[in-house]
Amino acid sequence: MHFSIPETESRNGDSGGSAYVLRKEYGANVLPAFPPKKLFSLTPAEVEQRREQLEKYMQAVRQDPLLGSSETFNSFLRRAQQETQQVPTEEVSLEVLLSNGQKVLVNVLTSDQTEDVLEAVAAKLDLPDDLIGYFSLFLVREKEDGAFSFVRKLQEFELPYVSVTSLRSQEYKIVLRKSYWDSAYDDDVMENRVGLNLLYAQTVSDIERGWILVTKEQHRQLKSLQEKVSKKEFLRLAQTLRHYGYLRFDACVADFPEKDCPVVVSAGNSELSLQLRLPGQQLREGSFRVTRMRCWRVTSSVPLPNGGTSSPGRGRGEVRLELAFEYLMSKDRLQWVTITSPQAIMMSICLQSMVDELMVKKSGGSIRKMLRRRVGGTLRRSDSQQAVKSPPLLESPDASRESMVKLSSKLSAVSLRGIGSPSTDASASDVHGNFAFEGIGDEDL
Repeated sequence: MHFSIPETESRNGDSGGSAYVLRKEYGANVLPAFPPKKLFSLTPAEVEQRREQLEKYMQAVRQDPLLGSSETFNSFLRRAQQETQQVPTEEVSLEVLLSNGQKVLVNVLTSDQTEDVLEAVAAKLDLPDDLIGYFSLFLVREKEDGAFSFVRKLQEFELPYVSVTSLRSQEYKIVLRKSYWDSAYDDDVMENRVGLNLLYAQTVSDIERGWILVTKEQHRQLKSLQEKVSKKEFLRLAQTLRHYGYLRFDACVADFPEKDCPVVVSAGNSELSLQLRLPGQQLREGSFRVTRMRCWRVTSSVPLPNGGTSSPGRGRGEVRLELAFEYLMSKDRLQWVTITSPQAIMMSICLQSMVDELMVKKSGGSIRKMLRRRVGGTLRRSDSQQAVKSPPLLESPDASRESMVKLSSKLSAVSLRGIGSPSTDASASDVHGNFAFEGIGDEDL
């Protein structure tokens, strides 16, 4: 995307001053268009409109690692969030959920960014400083059945209190969940009692939700280990199960293996998994390895009454997001696969974080990291700490859950949508190149 921040924004307040610095630092054509401010007080409707614009802006920025890592830019966004919602800086109590639904209340400032809140939660749980980087905070929407729909991972430049309260709905929550994909890193976390309990609680929750695929015999073994309170052995067995540590998205639509195919997408273990049901067939799964994605992009369009689409701003209607990736189906054969989902940006962020993790591992590095120390002191520790509650025993397997089989090899030859299909006006700058791409193999999907 190539837009510039309007000049009117640069002349209004601190945010505008930062905008000028950013244009000078990165160039006018690098930054997405920033939602303009008004000189007069905003009506409630205008505040909500600006909040939505700001949220879309932050999601777009997250697609650019250069901007996302800029402290000048992050400071600019933090001020913009607080100004938009007209939230004064004060101490508040913020509720953060663990994967098993346990509530953790922390005292934070309304102006605290994600890293501050993550530190506060870690301190409350007595999680060591060097394990904080293994976990992240996610904004989720709680459905009627209690399941979580992931909206986005809270970024460094976000103010969690402002993000969740500005939505003005009790459905939206902040959840703590592990942030890495490679289960080999579990060993680092399991060395610590609190880390072990957090992983254990998340895994039990994922099994209960059906995110981790378990046979009846595996379920029996897991429940037996639960009864013995053998948490490490429980996790070792869970690590061998399909979709362990994956993030599942809401049901959506893909053009694989045929147009308008209903699918459920999961991300994990350096792949995107698509669960689908073809007419007259049982539940099937197609796996797309991130190392075989040459590139991907997120595009938006507005469906038109005649069945066509237009770019946002050219017509009225709900914006439709698409994630499209170019995949190495077999040697010398690249095809585009498109997923249409409101969570397309979240999927893209998952892909990028999987690539980043692969590159760190390839270079011999480690994700273990200490958070930045605050000026004038060490990380804040909580006066009152809270233990991670042990989840209840697994319930009996859901008889309605079906086993899945891998898509047959013949489906890998299905003709997919061409390169120009996702969006006719997408520029080359919208495409995310994949440094982890490997031109390999004739393996079936």
